[in-house]
Amino acid sequence: MNVLVTAGPTREPLDAVRFISNRSSGRMGYAVASAAKKAGHCVRLISGPVALPPPKGVRMIRVVTAQDMLDAVLASLAWCDVLVMAAAVADWRPKKPAARKLKKQDGPPRVEWEAAPDILQTIAPLKKPTQVFCGFAAETNDLAREAKRKLRRKNLDAIAANDVSKNNQGFDSIWNALTLYRASGEVRVVPRATKEKCARQVMQMVEEIFVEKKDKKFRKIY
Repeated sequence: MNVLVTAGPTREPLDAVRFISNRSSGRMGYAVASAAKKAGHCVRLISGPVALPPPKGVRMIRVVTAQDMLDAVLASLAWCDVLVMAAAVADWRPKKPAARKLKKQDGPPRVEWEAAPDILQTIAPLKKPTQVFCGFAAETNDLAREAKRKLRRKNLDAIAANDVSKNNQGFDSIWNALTLYRASGEVRVVPRATKEKCARQVMQMVEEIFVEKKDKKFRKIY
């Protein structure tokens, strides 16, 4: 398969030196990209700013903002069989970033916000019947409800939900615990494990979905 993975945070500029971001380390997405490569797939990794070495044998595409990431995903969308959207993309961004450094003596700045691009929502209408889209839902509460809502609204085949309210897993950790929801209704629980092990479970699920879709297409033709 041609596997496209997104990872890490985005940074949305506030002024010439400051930005809005989040706690994503990129480890989960990098682990998915590495697992896909080890499984024999051709992999492209679109990465926000992180402090991680590139996985071996993976084509790296580095981005900064949510718009950068959307542009990179669109550029590779027709190429990929599978998209795993593991990046923690900003929901909001300053509407008019200051061209200069905002000074402390001027007092707290008044910031007008706007929605950052919703990448999965944007590309949902472009999805081909044989493509597999898998998202991630990083939540602090109502994990199952929010994951299922995103699964439906964003036309996903699967979503990996993880609770980021715990200190010993999720953001800034080598550990994670996932609940994998499929559009078919199947649910799989991945107990707390290294992100590498969690990534292998994600890849196993998307591989199964891809094979099912190809088989369905084959049966339809013949």
